Amino acid sequence: MAPATVAHRYTSPMPAFEYQALDAQGRQQGGVLQADTPRAARGALRERGLQPLRVEPASERLARGGWFGRARLKPAQLALLMRQLATLVVSGLPIDEALAALAEGSEGRLRSQVMALRARVIEGVPLATAMAEFPESFPALYRASVAAGESAGKLDGVLMRLAEHAEQRDALSRRVLLALTYPILLTVVALAVVSGLMIWVVPQVIGVFDQAGRVLPMPTRFLLALSDFTSRFGLGLLLVLAVGAVVAILMIRQPAVRRQLSAFLLRVPLLGRLLRALDTARFARTLALLVNAAVPLLEALSIASQVVQNPLLRANVSQVALRVREGQGFARALADCGQFPPVAVRLIASGERSGRLDAMLSEAAQHQERELDTSLGVAMAALGPGVILLMGALVLFIVLAILLPIFQMNTLVR
Repeated sequence: MAPATVAHRYTSPMPAFEYQALDAQGRQQGGVLQADTPRAARGALRERGLQPLRVEPASERLARGGWFGRARLKPAQLALLMRQLATLVVSGLPIDEALAALAEGSEGRLRSQVMALRARVIEGVPLATAMAEFPESFPALYRASVAAGESAGKLDGVLMRLAEHAEQRDALSRRVLLALTYPILLTVVALAVVSGLMIWVVPQVIGVFDQAGRVLPMPTRFLLALSDFTSRFGLGLLLVLAVGAVVAILMIRQPAVRRQLSAFLLRVPLLGRLLRALDTARFARTLALLVNAAVPLLEALSIASQVVQNPLLRANVSQVALRVREGQGFARALADCGQFPPVAVRLIASGERSGRLDAMLSEAAQHQERELDTSLGVAMAALGPGVILLMGALVLFIVLAILLPIFQMNTLVR
């Protein structure tokens, strides 16, 4: 029987097998081991006192995406994975042992993907190549940075910077989401309250005055007509809005429409400033990481353009890359496109002249994140009270429309 060992250091290119087995107490265990054949792998498990239930090549499991299906890791999961992996590698553990330790402390989809990565590393595949088999979870930024780190022998430093990048990006996304949560919830509640008043409360209250046969005040008649329209055609209106939303989404997917919409959004005073700051911060921080990892600038620009969400800005990054390829300076190409904030362009120009491009890119990213935080604070400070005032005005109109007939009847009685 061919020898089989639990893999710790990838000193041989023997195939890796994932297994599930039962121990002497009947508990199910899983893991990865190296062996020449599946039969040898089962024999190795029996020698360890385990009863194999399933043994199959890790490459086949990787193609299917693991026990929990091929799915993308969440940003928070990716940030945690990179931080833990960087910490273990910096402490001196080999990559396969670090991945094994991470797999033991993980569960679900994360554990499945970490085990698959380790299986490929055990087979002698570089970590960057193993990551490339999970493009949904590890974008080109991570693959290119890890490949550069492995080539230069500086994988530990690259992993630390990737961990910081993942954490900063996750924190930025959380700040944006947190800032938008309150006004969105407030708007939903306001619409629900007003809709409830219009559909159920207003018809019952105003209907009493309408049956009296008197001429109702104009605001009351308008409110009654609006309530009647909402009661009769509310579902149809919701259906029309849903169809309109679907049509709008399909139209936005068209490249020409998306470009026009993105150009319009960038021209909206406060919204355009927010979108530009968000994309510039993502672009600058990603590019700083790639440049620091010794990825060539043209390749780094191509990868960094993928994190830019606005199609117009992404197209401008592609134009910048084309001009750099033709020999133009990076900062000058950014300035010529006219879409990126002048402060960020000046910081990048300073870094390009001083040979500290990665440091100045990080500084530009931090400046844009501060700008984003300030703009978000101003926007949310105005939007929250604005929604409250609008809701108050609507409720006040409804109350006045109900009270006016009462005042009218009191006047007639006197």
